[in-house]
Formats: sequence, C-alpha cells, structure tokens
Amino acid sequence: MSRFAVLVLSLGLAASAAAQTQPDTPATPTPLDGEWHGSSSGGSCNAPLDVALTIEGGIVDGTAYDTTAHGPQPNIHKGPAPAPGPGLWQVHGFARGTTFSLLAVASVRGSDRRVGKLSVTVQGSTLAVAENGGCGRTVQLTRN
Repeated sequence: MSRFAVLVLSLGLAASAAAQTQPDTPATPTPLDGEWHGSSSGGSCNAPLDVALTIEGGIVDGTAYDTTAHGPQPNIHKGPAPAPGPGLWQVHGFARGTTFSLLAVASVRGSDRRVGKLSVTVQGSTLAVAENGGCGRTVQLTRN
C-alpha cells in the first residue's frame, strides 16, 4: 500500500472516531413546542379535517385527516367514476416567529400528487391555520 493511501485511510478513521464520540445535540426548545390538535371548517369543499401537529425545536410534523373521505364507490350511472379525494395529508415545515408557512402533501396513489400551503399565525395560546387556495379551510389548534 502506498504511503498516500495509508495517510488517507488513517485520516478517515480518525475523523470517523471523532464523529462517534461527540454527543448528539438536541434541538433548542421553542415556546411552540408540544402537541397541537383541532378540527377545521369544511371550506368550499365541505370536507373538514382533523389536524394534529407536533412541534419540537421549531420542526413541525403532523397530519390532517378528512373524516368524510371515502374509498371507491359503486358506479350505478355507468359513467367514469370520480377520483376519490385525499383522506390523509402529511404536514411539515419550520415554526419560526409568530407567522410561518407549512407544506401539506396529500397521500394519494399514482401521479395525482397534490401539494398545498398552509399559513400559520400564533394567536395567544392557539395556532390559527389557514389553507392557501384549495378548499380554503381554517382551523384553530390548541395545545394538549
């Protein structure tokens, strides 16, 4: 083995060992950290969502579930069946300041990718969430 290869290998092992000995640093807590829940209005689609968000160190992760969503229904009119609406949305983003945006992605099959944007405003002890576009749903989330 050449001297250069030995040098590179020993530097790589030293860097790996140093990385393994450093402790993981947890995210800095924020005033918004915790579990947030609420039910939205139906908006123009008349499809209310049950929203659950978890905020930890400013990182937002959660879901929005449409309790009225159905799977495929029998087609008695012999025409093309309407596509089922998304029943589950994945919500994520970063909580920065008193107003911030989140991204909502529908859990749907195939190429029917649906993405929405949510605007969040901190109002005292609640989070006011509004859907930008789409059905225009709004929800007040409270901490559990």
